[in-house]
Amino acid sequence: MPDPSRLRDSTQIIVPPSALDGIRGDLEANFSVTVFDECEIVRIIGSPVEIKDVNGYLSRHGVTVP
Repeated sequence: MPDPSRLRDSTQIIVPPSALDGIRGDLEANFSVTVFDECEIVRIIGSPVEIKDVNGYLSRHGVTVP
């Protein structure tokens, strides 16, 4: 059985809200992901393939994903 935390890591990205300043609209328009605003974080959730593509997109825009 797969480890749940590993599956979660492949289906979500967590960043601070300021990381998406100016790019959030493009992110939501270009990728099939759900963006949840929580108190001090933004959670981007999608399929493993979409998350991988979003990770590359964020990197190209200077966002470091932990």
